[in-house]
Parts: sequence; structure tokens; C-alpha cells
Amino acid sequence: MSHPHGELYHTFIDQGLDTWLARLPEQLARGLDRNRHGDLPAWEKAVAKLPALPSERRVDLTSDTVTVDIELTDSQQRQCFNLLKKLAPWRKGPFRLGDIEIDTEWRSDWKWQRVAPHLAPLKYRKVLDVGGGSGYHAWRMAGEGAAFVLVIDPSPRFYWQFQALRHFIGDADGHRTQFLPAGIEDVPDNLGFFDTVFSMGVLYHRVSPFEHLQQLKGALTPSGELVLETLVVKGDEQTVLVPGERYAAMPNVYFIPSSKALCHWLERCGFTNVRVVDEAVTTLDEQRSTEWMTYQSLADFLDPDDRTRTIEGYPAPRRAVILANKGD
Repeated sequence: MSHPHGELYHTFIDQGLDTWLARLPEQLARGLDRNRHGDLPAWEKAVAKLPALPSERRVDLTSDTVTVDIELTDSQQRQCFNLLKKLAPWRKGPFRLGDIEIDTEWRSDWKWQRVAPHLAPLKYRKVLDVGGGSGYHAWRMAGEGAAFVLVIDPSPRFYWQFQALRHFIGDADGHRTQFLPAGIEDVPDNLGFFDTVFSMGVLYHRVSPFEHLQQLKGALTPSGELVLETLVVKGDEQTVLVPGERYAAMPNVYFIPSSKALCHWLERCGFTNVRVVDEAVTTLDEQRSTEWMTYQSLADFLDPDDRTRTIEGYPAPRRAVILANKGD
């Protein structure tokens, strides 16, 4: 496996991202700082120990389960299984690597099924996936023919999960899919580069949601499309829930607007053609504990006597997908 940093630099050069290129060394050093992330060396070592794989493989980035059909010996299978387990918890998926089924906490394919039919076609587009985790959705974007997909997520665990997946997927995507362990604040201001920007499951974690929306807008080309997926509550344009210390046991949840309020926010930020394309309550089948994510999950965060409420008494998680264009 070639060094991931080298691939990232080459891709940025190929894409003409010169203004960002100079910042990469510092951003990579900070995102993968072993002093800040005590488990990081173990994750890096796990990926480095993945065995050399047969060059003959069939990669499917278009099916609900991102799949790599590859012949592994029993020994290789056991080794890969144990090393991939060291990267747990796996949040976004599912994946099948040889005979290894990674059943992730989230059925991210269900979210993709709700989002994908409404998107401007991704073929030949340059895409930014903010908070993309292990890259499940990014691989699906590549499967739709995107010219370049960049995942940004500050979690080094997700970075190494992505690199483990890259080991199996190889160059099936032409290395068009890349990961930078950074946040939206690390994207140069008013970059105006990406045709489509995804922010899924991020907005409610931001202390300043308007700043986040402006940062997303700045990354888009003049005619670019924003895909925003986030927690919402029922209500009118003025309805916003501001939870206490936790919401569904999650810390750092600051603002949960109604979808109508969120559309209003987007319009105030200058977005045009703002529309809600999906809104649904998150089910216990979509987010749950699995062999690959053994910690508590949604079922543990809802009131056992009233599944329409969280354990704190707030409305149970409900998520909306909103599309908008940058406008002038």
C-alpha cells in the first residue's frame, strides 16, 4: 500500500488545490498527533499489519454494501478480521471485505437511499464530505462517478478505518477518494471549489450553526449544491430545541431546529432553491449495537417506557435531508 499522505498530496496537486496544499503538513500533523490520541499508534499498526492482498479483486461501490470480492486464505481471513476489529467501533457502513462482513452501528445505506435520488448527478463532480467517518458515503459517491471525493473528519480512528478500506479497495476508484483528518474550519475560506458539499450528522454538534452553514457555502462553486442532513424537531420557522448537557446521551448537541426553521436559516445565509427532500424518525433497526460496535446505541438512549422520547425527555431523534444551492 502506497503512503496515504503521498496520495493526498498528489491528488491536491492534480486538482489544483494550491492554496490548500501549503496547509496540509500542519493539518496532517495535528490530525494525527500521537500525543493527542493515545490509541492512534495501535490503529496505525493494525493497518500496517494488514497482509498483502491478491491483485485480482472485484470492487462494487454501487451496491448498498460496499463490497470487495477477493480470495483470502483462512489465515489471511483471520488476520484481517482481528486487525479490522482493533479499529472498532465501526459506525458507518456496511462493508464486505472478502468473507468479512462489517455490520456497522448505522445502516448508512438506508440514509444514502433517502438522499441519493434527490441529488444533482454526481458524475464528474468534485465532492466534499464533511464529517464522513470511515468514508462509506464517500465510496458510494465515487461509485456514482464523482471526479474527486474528499472526506474531512477530525477523528484519527476514522482516518485509519478509511485507510484499512483503501487497502482492500485498492485503486478501483482511481484513488479519486481521499481522507484528510481535519474539520470544516480547516478548509480555506471561500474556496469555491466543490460542486457538491455534504454535511450529514454534523450541524447539531456546532456551537455556531450559522458559521457552519457559511463555511459550507464558502467551499461550494457558484452553482454548487449543499446536501445537509441533521437532527430536527417538529415545529414552525421559529422552533429550535436547545438541549441541556446531553441529548439522547450525546454531549455537544447545541441546536436542533425544525426543518422549516432550518430552511429559514439557509435562506438567511443566502442559499437558494432550499427544499426538504426527506424527514423521518430514526428507527432502532437503522442505528443499533452490533458485533462491530459493541457500545450502547439508540435503544439505550430512548425512554424504555416511551420510545418517542429520549432518556432526557426530549423528542426522539428525527432527521431531515435538505438540499440548497449556493446562489449568487
